[in-house]
Amino acid sequence: MHAGHGYRRPIGYNTIMTRDQVKAVLERVLTWPRERQEQLAEIALEMEAELGDHVYDATPEELQAVDEADRSGVASEEEVKAAFRTFRRP
Repeated sequence: MHAGHGYRRPIGYNTIMTRDQVKAVLERVLTWPRERQEQLAEIALEMEAELGDHVYDATPEELQAVDEADRSGVASEEEVKAAFRTFRRP
């Protein structure tokens, strides 16, 4: 098929994404259903953790957002615990 006829080349391991393409995909993620966004966030955090042994230091704003989500009941108890494990040191 020709590129003008709706054919999209599948992304494979040999495809190199540019910084702009990565940004565009991440912007589209915000339109995905919440469950899929959460799954991607978990995967991304796992990948980030594999990059090194550094501990992510959450900003005060991020910690406040986690606390507010905990009080609001918007996030499940398990989601809040996962966020605390990610953002707070033991």
